[in-house]
Amino acid sequence: MAMASVRSGLLRTALRGGSRPPAPPKRGFSSSPNHDDAYETAKWEKITYLGILTCTGLAFYNLSKGHPHYEEPPPYPYLHIRNKEFPWGPDGLFEVKHH
Repeated sequence: MAMASVRSGLLRTALRGGSRPPAPPKRGFSSSPNHDDAYETAKWEKITYLGILTCTGLAFYNLSKGHPHYEEPPPYPYLHIRNKEFPWGPDGLFEVKHH
């Protein structure tokens, strides 16, 4: 009989979760026990500044080069079809006529 009461007590305790060992703390996706956050932060800060300088230098180089100016294409009649007059005149609103 004593054995039955011990078993029922253990069963009740197990069902309530009282004898369960504590769960280990969950780690983040990229964390590890020997990980130095300050070192990684400094490393990526340097990489970011180097990337900014590189992109700025490449943009300055590309934008400072000259680019070719081509001749204007001939005025093909099918490019300027107007079936109805615009309220502001014969040309489009943002078309600039070169004389």
